[in-house]
Amino acid sequence: MTNVTCDRTGVLVQFPGWEAAMTGRPQLLIPRSVIRDVSTEQGWTSEMLGVRSGLVVSRYRKLGTFRHPSGVRRLVSMKRGHPLLRITVDRAATGFDEVLLSTDDAESIAAELRSGVRP
Repeated sequence: MTNVTCDRTGVLVQFPGWEAAMTGRPQLLIPRSVIRDVSTEQGWTSEMLGVRSGLVVSRYRKLGTFRHPSGVRRLVSMKRGHPLLRITVDRAATGFDEVLLSTDDAESIAAELRSGVRP
């Protein structure tokens, strides 16, 4: 499963093995300076994510990049049954508008990031 860690510099997302192939990258470093907002959800989001490049196993796993018809671009690693961390980022710096990650540490990571998020 995707590994998400947070420290004073930002968030490091690591995609092991086959996940790297589905997302097109082995990792993503999100510096705190490009984080615009952070929130959590109790689990899987049912919103329409858009056209995907990656993997979707209906009602169980979503992994890859998604482009919503509105133009919002997301990097997604969601797995049913786990809390969801939603990080809104500067697209110019990361290539994405949002990063959606299932992680059991969603609440603690969000709390740590909120202390340094720019409006």
